Amino acid sequence: MERIWRQRYQPHVPKTIDESWRRHIPDLLEQSFATYRNHPAFANLGVTLSFGDIDRLSAAFASYLQRDLGLRKGDRVALMMPNILQYPVALFGLLRAGMVAVNVNPLYTARELKHQLNDSGAETIVIMENFAAVLAKIIGETPVKNVIVTGLGDLFPPIKGALVNLVVKRLKKLIPPWRIDGAVKLKRALKRGAAEPFTAPELDAEDIAFLQYTGGTTGVAKGAVLTHRNIVCNVAQAMEWISGELTEGGEVMVTPLPLYHIFSLTGNCFVFTALGGLNVLITNPRDIPQFIAELRRWPFTAMTGVNTLFNALLNHPEFATLNFNNFKMALGGGMAVQRPVAERWQEITKKPLVEAYGLTETSPGVCINPMDLKGYSGYIGLPLPSTDVSIRDERGAEMPIGESGELCIRGPQVMREYWNRPEETEQAFHPDRWFRSGDVAVMNEEGFFKIVDRQKDMILVSGFNVFPNEIEEVVAGHEGVLEAAAVGVPDEKSSEAVKLFIVRKNPNLTEAEITAYCREHLTGYKRPKYIEFRRELPKTNVGKILRRALREPEASS
Repeated sequence: MERIWRQRYQPHVPKTIDESWRRHIPDLLEQSFATYRNHPAFANLGVTLSFGDIDRLSAAFASYLQRDLGLRKGDRVALMMPNILQYPVALFGLLRAGMVAVNVNPLYTARELKHQLNDSGAETIVIMENFAAVLAKIIGETPVKNVIVTGLGDLFPPIKGALVNLVVKRLKKLIPPWRIDGAVKLKRALKRGAAEPFTAPELDAEDIAFLQYTGGTTGVAKGAVLTHRNIVCNVAQAMEWISGELTEGGEVMVTPLPLYHIFSLTGNCFVFTALGGLNVLITNPRDIPQFIAELRRWPFTAMTGVNTLFNALLNHPEFATLNFNNFKMALGGGMAVQRPVAERWQEITKKPLVEAYGLTETSPGVCINPMDLKGYSGYIGLPLPSTDVSIRDERGAEMPIGESGELCIRGPQVMREYWNRPEETEQAFHPDRWFRSGDVAVMNEEGFFKIVDRQKDMILVSGFNVFPNEIEEVVAGHEGVLEAAAVGVPDEKSSEAVKLFIVRKNPNLTEAEITAYCREHLTGYKRPKYIEFRRELPKTNVGKILRRALREPEASS
C-alpha cells in the first residue's frame, strides 16, 4: 500500500530519510551559516538580520551563558518571547552551547509560568520586558537565578531601536512596572559574550534539545523531551516532502505563529533556516490590518498557520488585494482545516491550503498532504518518510482499513518521554513503543489518514458518537458564521447534548436560522440542542479553539 501512494502522489520522496544528514541542531545551524552567510535570515518590523548576523549574535549569547553565567551542557534555559529577532538569537545561542531550551508562552499567567519553571527546573530565563512583571510576582518561588531582559527594539539600529522601545513603554504603555534584582539587559549580555568565543560542547544526537510543553488543552501542561535527533530528523522529513516545491536560498516564509510553538519552531524556524530562507516574523498576528500591511511589503512564497488565522485573513477585504504571484505554499496545522476556508483560500491565492498533522510529542510532523494535491480533501495526508502510522483499538490491535480508532505513531521524530513523568510516559505508549496520539482517525484504501476528532472531545448522544469537527465544519459553511465550536453538555435524556458556540459574521444571524441550517445538513442526534452567540471564542496561543474552556462553565453550572 505504501509503495502505491508514494509512486502515485510523491514519487520523488524516499521511503526513509538519511539520519546522518545532520548530527545535531548546531550542525544544521552552522551548515546554513556558512552556506547562506549573506542571505537574509529573519526580519521583523522593517529590520532584517542575515545568517551571518545570527551566527555572530548567537555565538556571543552562547559565550555569555558559558563564561559569565557558568552554565553547562544540559542546563535548562527558558525563553519567554513572541516573534521578535531576539528569539532566534537566544535559541540558537543556547543550543550551540549545548543547553536545553524551555519555550514559554509569553501570555502565561503567574500560576502557569510558576508551574513550567518549577517543572522544568530552569535556572535561567530570557524574557521580553513586557512580561517581566509576571515573572517578578513568582520568581522567588522558582529555581530561577539568572534573568536576561530584552525590549522589542533592542536588536534594531540604535536610533530606531530607542524610538521603538520608547513608544512601547511611554506612549503605548505596554510594559507594566517590574523589579527583578540582578536582571541583565540582553544587549549587555551580547556585548560581554562577544569578547570571547564560546566553546562548542560534544553533542550526541540523543542529547536533549527541548523541553517542549504541551498546550495544556486537555489538562496540565507536560514537558515533552525532544532530542536533537527528533528535531533534525523531522526537519529532514519535511525537507524531503517539499523538495520539489521550494528552492534553497530563495524562499520568503511568513511566520505568524509563535516560534515558541512546536509547529512554527520546526516548520518555520528550523526548516527554513536549513533551506537558507527568510523568516518574516509577525509579532502580533491578531492585528489583521497590520499583518496584511506587512504581507504587502514582501514577495512572500510560503506561509504556515491554523484554520482560524487563515479564516481571519480571508474575511478582511484587503487580503484579496495582495500580490500572490510569488506564492508557492500554504500549510495548515494545529487544528482541522475546514472546507469553506480551504476552498476560499485557493480561490483567492490560486494555491491550495495543504493540511498537515503533528503533535508536540512528534516534533511535530507526522502526516502531510501531497504538495500538488488539487483541492480540499479533508484528510491530513500521508506519513512522512521514516514514519509509520497505525489505527488501533483500545487494546492496541490494528483496525481494518476504513474503521476508526486511535492514531498511533512510530518514527525518529517521536519524543523520548515526558519530563519527570514516568507514569504518564508509560500511558502515552503502547508496549511496543507506538506513541498514542489521543486522536481518533481512519485510513482509506490509498493510505490517506483522516482525523475524526480528539478522543476527549467526542460527544456521546444517546449512545451515538458525535464528533465536534464534523458539526463545526458544517456550520462554518453558513455564510453568516465566522467561527463555530461544538461541545458536549450534560443532558438527562441523552447523556450528553450538543451545544454550539458561534461568532457571527452577519450580526443579524439568528438562532432559528442556524437551527434550520443544521436540520438540513445534520442528522437528528448531531444537531445542536443549545446555541450560544459570542463575540469571540477562547483560543490557545496559536489560535486553536479551546473546547475545554467552553465545556468548563457547563460542567459547573
